Amino acid sequence: MLTVLLGGARSGKSSAALRLAGRSGAHVCFIATSPRIAGDHDLDARIAAHRAERPPTWSTIETEIELAAAIRTAGDALAVVDCLTVWLGNVMHHGLDDSAVAAASDAALTAATERLGDTIVVTNEVGAGIVPGDAVSRRYRDLLGNINQHWVGAADEAYLVVAGRALPLTELGRELT
Repeated sequence: MLTVLLGGARSGKSSAALRLAGRSGAHVCFIATSPRIAGDHDLDARIAAHRAERPPTWSTIETEIELAAAIRTAGDALAVVDCLTVWLGNVMHHGLDDSAVAAASDAALTAATERLGDTIVVTNEVGAGIVPGDAVSRRYRDLLGNINQHWVGAADEAYLVVAGRALPLTELGRELT
């Protein structure tokens, strides 16, 4: 089963993912996509805080780029991917063009949907604000919007998380019939 949690910054997505995973009773493999950046003490503190939120029995895979491989490595454990938003920034930083980004996302999505264990994926909604003023930011917003559509479209369940509350997302038209 694939579950996608989508929302804005500090909306409670990661906390919701941790709660869902913790309630499952399954062995959990946490897949962290944030890079370590030398000298970034704020990032170090955020990473430490996120680690402290997870039970010590959970395993962790850290990957900046190779998301599909990390998902496959999780085996049959419940995998929590946190998050697609940071992963996209990483692959863009490493120079992947739009088609390579799409291919890498598709490979990770295939890995998530074909695995035996459940997968919970966290991602941000970045398209609800104003149009970014520069080309790189517009490219990022557009790529993440497309990635989110593909992942949510393939998901068994998807939720928009706002202020710690989850709203179920349904296929357009389904709720109107």
